Amino acid sequence: MSIIPIVTLPDEKTLREVSKPVETVDAQVRKLWDDMLETMYHAPGIGLAAIQIGVPRRLLVIDLSKEDEEKQPLFVANPEITWSSEIQSDYEEGCLSIPEYYEMVTRPAEIRLRYLDRQGEPREMHATGLMATCLQHEIDHLNGVLFIDHISRLKRDRVLKKFQKAQKLGKL
Repeated sequence: MSIIPIVTLPDEKTLREVSKPVETVDAQVRKLWDDMLETMYHAPGIGLAAIQIGVPRRLLVIDLSKEDEEKQPLFVANPEITWSSEIQSDYEEGCLSIPEYYEMVTRPAEIRLRYLDRQGEPREMHATGLMATCLQHEIDHLNGVLFIDHISRLKRDRVLKKFQKAQKLGKL
């Protein structure tokens, strides 16, 4: 397994690219998932979409386990939200592609998801709480959407300017 550099702002061109579906879950896809998982654990984070390492494929990994708990990685290919609740929940989100920035985001509290698992088998799951939030956040990445797109334009513009300035000053 390898740790791969994470694409961060101000590289919006890459982060806003819409990812392509995976044809089949094969050894190459599983290797990419393993690399993504190692990269995510190293960062550290709880979710990572393939586009965040510059690969525009509809793949993501999530692990909500705490440091002292056994790892419970979830490998997801070609996710599709088939239902979302009308009830909303707020969660303070952060993103490995937007380091050290957190903001309250409102999303559906529950979702149903259809996807392919690590063996390429079709699966469905019902997610609530942090898992529902994390899945929606990562699926947004696959669609070229960042969590800052869910906040006010003023706040989003400030964040983008901050990262553009840091890049000009050579701090990224």
